[in-house]
Formats: sequence, C-alpha cells, structure tokens
Amino acid sequence: MPTQARIGFIGAGWWATAIQLPFFAARDDVKLVGVCRLGAAELAQVRERFGFEHATEDYHELLRLELDGVVVASPHTLHYTHARAALAAGCHVLIEKPMTTSAADARELVAFADTCGRQIVVPQAWSFAPWVREARRLVQGGAVGEVRHVVCQMASATADIFSGRPLAESEGALFQPDAATWADPANAGGYGWGQLVHALGVLFRIADLQPRQVVAMMGDSPSGADWYDALCVRFTNGATAAISGAATLPKPMGAQNDRSKGYQIDLRIFGTAGVLLLDIERERLLLRRDDGADFSVPMAAGDGDYPAEAPFPVFIAICRGEPALNEMPGAAAARTVEVLDAAYRSARSGRIEEV
Repeated sequence: MPTQARIGFIGAGWWATAIQLPFFAARDDVKLVGVCRLGAAELAQVRERFGFEHATEDYHELLRLELDGVVVASPHTLHYTHARAALAAGCHVLIEKPMTTSAADARELVAFADTCGRQIVVPQAWSFAPWVREARRLVQGGAVGEVRHVVCQMASATADIFSGRPLAESEGALFQPDAATWADPANAGGYGWGQLVHALGVLFRIADLQPRQVVAMMGDSPSGADWYDALCVRFTNGATAAISGAATLPKPMGAQNDRSKGYQIDLRIFGTAGVLLLDIERERLLLRRDDGADFSVPMAAGDGDYPAEAPFPVFIAICRGEPALNEMPGAAAARTVEVLDAAYRSARSGRIEEV
C-alpha cells in the first residue's frame, strides 16, 4: 500500500484553489504530482502556491505521469472528456459536480470505470454527511415503506454567480469563478447544473429511485442561465416527485441573523408506511409513521452546513488502496445528471422528456 496517494489535478480555478487544493496540500498522505490548467501565468501561480512537481496546459501530458488519482475540476462541459481519459490512464477520479452534462456520457463513464476497475467519487458533499447516511438507512430499511412521492426544494444565495456577476463570497480568492462556466447556458451554466444537483444527490443517496420522465419549466437570470427550476419527475416504480430550485435566496448576514445560512434543502419522502422529512436549514431529520412509531435523528447546530471537505479523505483512501465508503459513486451521481439532462431538454421543448 503506498504511503502517499499520488494525485493530479485537471482544472485549477476558483473552487479547486480555494477549497480542494488547500486540503490536499496539507495532507501527509498525499503527494501533489501534477496540475493542468490553461493560462501559463495562472498555471505558474498554482504550481508555486501548492508545490506541484509538474505543471502543464496539456492534460494528456499530465496523464503520462505516475498517478493514483486525478481530481477533475475543469469546466462542467469538459468533465466527461477529462474523467474518461484519467480512467483510461488507470486512475481513480474525483469529478466535481455535475459529473457530466449528458445522461449518455454519465452512463458510459460509469460503465467504463467498472471496466477499468477504478472508482468515481463525486463530491456532492452533503451526501457524505452522517445524517444523510442515517436517512438512507431508514429509507432503505423500509421505514417509510415503498416510496411513492418526493418533494425536494433547494435555494441558495447565488443570484450573482448565475447572472454573470462576481460571487461575493469569492472576494480575495486566488481566482474568481469564470462566468463562462456558471452563467452561460451554452456551457451548462445555471442553477440546475450548478446547485440543484446537490439536492438531487442527497435524494438519490437516500432513496433508490430511477428517473424515467421529466417535465420542467425554468426562469432565467439576466445572463439567460436558469435562476429558477420547477421539475416534475416520474420514476420507474411509478413514484412521482416535485423538485424546485431557486438562486435568489438573500445573502447571509451573520450568525445572529435569521438569514445566517446561504442555502436551503427541504426533502420529504412519502411512502406507503410514513414520511421522512429532512430540512438542512432548520437542521432536523424526522420520521413519521402510520403506526405511530415516529423517530427523530438528533442534528446539532452546524450539522446542516455544507461539509465541502468530507469527500476528500474518502478519495485519498481509495487512491491508497484502503477501504472507504464512497457516499456518492458514479452510479448515484449519474441519476442526478439524468434528471437534469431531461429537465433542460424539457424546458426547451415544452414537453415531457424521457430520461
């Protein structure tokens, strides 16, 4: 078993340099071997700040290095290309969300990873929270019976980034979010790919549902990317879902203010024996059953905060050949892509779209 996981990065923009790389660089069990991003000056900054041995603008060159794993943090529409190449090179991959922007690509990537004997980890980090694990145990154990209906609502204080303006929270960062990635609908910009994917990840981690049909309406930001998403979904078992997203939650104003959290996820799973309620804003997880055997999972203050770093130790362990529970494998992440792919097609066509 290697003492250090040999890690490469494809993509090193705002999120990678602000969240991912500081974590990986601080670990004794990680060796940052190589990084790839466009822009010679920016690449030099990343190499110097995080101590990479190699730096290149050509991801093919990066993948010729001896690597155990690759973090794919490139723009959304490049995730499939970069992840597939990394898998073909024999690497495990951590792919930033969305895993891909095409359902066909997502399914093919999962199958290819299986063929290669490599793992895909998608850091939709709420899915790695212990209370999601407990909610999954309850639902998978039959606590609500057969799932028949889902209500899932998410909102974030992200109106700025999805309209092409600077994200307030990124002030002072090494790099700013690229408006071409986040606010251009031609490049999979918008709230669905950028945020609602998180709530869908939580749903599909908890409930074993396979989407079949989606109909959607969307409201656009000034850049033309979606700020608002309204989806109706039918699953293969006949269950239905009402799913919504909104980018215009007011920005947080401090710990003592009612607006101290910059996001909401409210998930309700209705089954033949009861309902499970998860609310990360109010930090509560409740089970209400028809037989009166109600149950509450304790959540402390702060448990609903976004645990951005939670997936990273899992990926490191996988790269080192250690046992690790992958809470958002490619197969689960692919379902989020299937829903969103169909939703964007439906918003354009005005019809129910097959997954």
